[in-house]
Amino acid sequence: MSMEFGWWQSDPETGKYQVCVNVHGGNIKWTRKQGHHTSWETYGPPTQDDWDKLLSEAARRVPRRLLSPKQFADIERQRPR
Repeated sequence: MSMEFGWWQSDPETGKYQVCVNVHGGNIKWTRKQGHHTSWETYGPPTQDDWDKLLSEAARRVPRRLLSPKQFADIERQRPR
């Protein structure tokens, strides 16, 4: 099952942009988009803050049963140490 997570970030150099993370079958794809009429581009490498945000967004979905504990563990396992 594919899950999509998204949030907005602001950077002093590049401005405000949207981050989208697609998790499908144990693969994680990070993309970003800046502006309404721009294409999605590869975002990376993700920082530790990005991973913290992804895990916090995923943890919010587990109690509401939108994400299973097994799926959450798969995302957590892919985080680099």
